[in-house]
Amino acid sequence: MLLIDKIAWLHLREGQVLSTRSRGNDRCYFPGGKREAGETDQQTLLREIKEELTVDLDPATLEYAGTWEAPAHGHAPDVQVRMACYYARYAGALQPAAEIEEVRWLTYRHRAEVSAVDQLIFDWLRGRGLLAE
Repeated sequence: MLLIDKIAWLHLREGQVLSTRSRGNDRCYFPGGKREAGETDQQTLLREIKEELTVDLDPATLEYAGTWEAPAHGHAPDVQVRMACYYARYAGALQPAAEIEEVRWLTYRHRAEVSAVDQLIFDWLRGRGLLAE
């Protein structure tokens, strides 16, 4: 089995969660990305969010939410993604950059539009009363 190691930002607003869609992709994903050699979760998250959304996360507000694992969308059946998720405050104006084509605010009814690992997180957020129907 191959494991893809990712770090993601969970940002909620009024029962909606921030999500992104990359160019040419049919699914939405939580913003974040893959760790580069030697990076910590925090370093990865700060770098990826700056690259993808042009905002700066406040490192002092980083709060671990959990880690989830599921089959990786668009990969062979033996490829899994493990995603560690964090909450954090940010400064700046959210706007798509790099490979990100669209920034979206999703509720639970959008669950079918996200990857398998994101669906697990949607269920978890809904179970905690954080994600609206």
